[in-house]
Amino acid sequence: MKQTKKTETKVSNDNEGKPPEPVADQDLLVAERRRKIREMVAERGRVTVAELSEMFGISLVTVRADLNVLAEIGAVVRTRGGALAQRADEDLPIGVKQSLHRAEKVRIAEEAVKLIGEGQTIVLDSGTTTAEIAKQIRGLKLQSVNVITNALNIAVLLAGAPHVTLIMLGGVLRPSSYSLGGPQAEQGLEGLHADILFLGFDGLDPEIGVMTPHLLEARLNSRMLGIARRVVAVGDSSKIGRRSLSMIATIEQIDQIITDAGVPAEMVEALRSRGAQVVLV
Repeated sequence: MKQTKKTETKVSNDNEGKPPEPVADQDLLVAERRRKIREMVAERGRVTVAELSEMFGISLVTVRADLNVLAEIGAVVRTRGGALAQRADEDLPIGVKQSLHRAEKVRIAEEAVKLIGEGQTIVLDSGTTTAEIAKQIRGLKLQSVNVITNALNIAVLLAGAPHVTLIMLGGVLRPSSYSLGGPQAEQGLEGLHADILFLGFDGLDPEIGVMTPHLLEARLNSRMLGIARRVVAVGDSSKIGRRSLSMIATIEQIDQIITDAGVPAEMVEALRSRGAQVVLV
């Protein structure tokens, strides 16, 4: 019986002898590049695919893929040939906001709940960072805490917690944020007093203060300030230095700001010079 002789074909490998780059390191490089692109868009207001390709030494296809990913999470606005900065006064759906800076929001929430004591009454404004605080409150080892909120999603998060007494404000629903506002919500605060207001924000500027793009929300937040003994602004560093349509409070009206360590040092100094305690996590 005739046997067929097998021949081995040696495959050339240009990378032979070189250790492969770990997948985790590759992911970190991609994440870091996209972070830098996002920061560049925020700083300049507009970038093109061509300039990003030249700057980072990557293909046009890779740049487009990066911009598409950033656009999907709401970090930039995709345009033909490039991208624009996301405006602070754009009302992104809460589902999009939840995916942005998630790790930072969790750290902020973990720090914020350290301020809550036994039997205290707190106010949780609507927002994704305050929703993370609500999640942390569910796990607090307290016998009793009172929570006032105008946010449906926060109410749902806390409804089953045995140690939480939930006070829900009424009003007109803003579907994109699950928040209630208007005269009914403002009237619901009458006669109430709180130990701490945890105030989310869309923009925070040392010269102007805490801001939101929504007029009704600004009015309600201002009323919340009036019933709280202590005001703690909570938000990730991407919102620090941004401005929006309606002012809620000046920096002098804020007792503490809890944010992440991504805030530039000069911005932290400017906030502290106006009397705010800034906590970086």
